[in-house]
Amino acid sequence: MNHPLRLFEKLDCFHSAVNFFRKHFLIVLGLGLIAALGRVIQLGGFGEISSGVTIILEVVVESARVLLFLYVIGLANVKAGFVRIKKIFTHKADRRAQWSIALRNLRTQWFTLLLNFIMFSLVAWLLNYLIDQLAYETCLYLTLRENGILNDTSSEWTILLFFKNLSVIPFTLIFEAMFLLFITNKLGKYKNGYALK
Repeated sequence: MNHPLRLFEKLDCFHSAVNFFRKHFLIVLGLGLIAALGRVIQLGGFGEISSGVTIILEVVVESARVLLFLYVIGLANVKAGFVRIKKIFTHKADRRAQWSIALRNLRTQWFTLLLNFIMFSLVAWLLNYLIDQLAYETCLYLTLRENGILNDTSSEWTILLFFKNLSVIPFTLIFEAMFLLFITNKLGKYKNGYALK
């Protein structure tokens, strides 16, 4: 009975990602919504657009994702996230120290990291499965087209990418950032989401 509980305690990185998503839901949702609407427009969900607009929207979508990643790396502070990333590229001694810590943690905590990746993969698979079901097995797409919300020439991909940009993609970025913080010992013990060391 004690063994499953001990495995559950090893999911610090995954728990931190889930709690960060939950605690900062409105910001994550806002940045995800920017990316989601950008993708829908790019796919012609509201009508044809020029290649110039497509490029501008790509910059907007990717900027929203970069902002989210910096927000997470900085533990709810974009500026702190930017400084942390900048330090990796500008301070050679810090970079070497962080690589050393990360490699040591990868060697010594491989089982914990594997459990976290398995749990993340299961949740990501489930979210993708549910989004696929919503796009292909319900009448949502047809209803949106019939009511004039989506253009007649749009495809199910507009639904897929809209919901992926609100859920799976932000969760993946959050998990990746938490993973980087975890392997470099920048993520404290799991306690109500996260704690910076």
